Amino acid sequence: MPIDPLAPVTTSTGAASTQGGGPTLGKDDFLKLLIGQMQNQDPLSPQDPSQQMGQLTQFSILEQLTNLTQTSTASAANNYDNEAVALLGKTVTYTKSDASSATGVVQKVTFSKDGPSLTIDGTAGIPPVAVTGVA
Repeated sequence: MPIDPLAPVTTSTGAASTQGGGPTLGKDDFLKLLIGQMQNQDPLSPQDPSQQMGQLTQFSILEQLTNLTQTSTASAANNYDNEAVALLGKTVTYTKSDASSATGVVQKVTFSKDGPSLTIDGTAGIPPVAVTGVA
């Protein structure tokens, strides 16, 4: 089964989301917890500064990992688009919506917010992941 790199990716942007069966926290959630902890600490007995530095370091690492994930996702989408364009003029075998197989020439690539779609021998709206072979 082909993998669609444009399929929704589970991320967290301020709200808990589920990934792998359990709730996860995003960088916004982590920052809110850190601020809440600092606001509610006893001024006569402040938190250990090394713990604060550790938490800020964890937040920095989390933010960089989030940025890396976003960059990787954008790169995968760009590669997916380029691969769709590379199919122009090629004879391909693809799986139709009724699960049968068909062969035809890619005549056009159309882009939308959902990603690229192919027009093969006059049939529009075929996702590139439906392509099973290129002649």
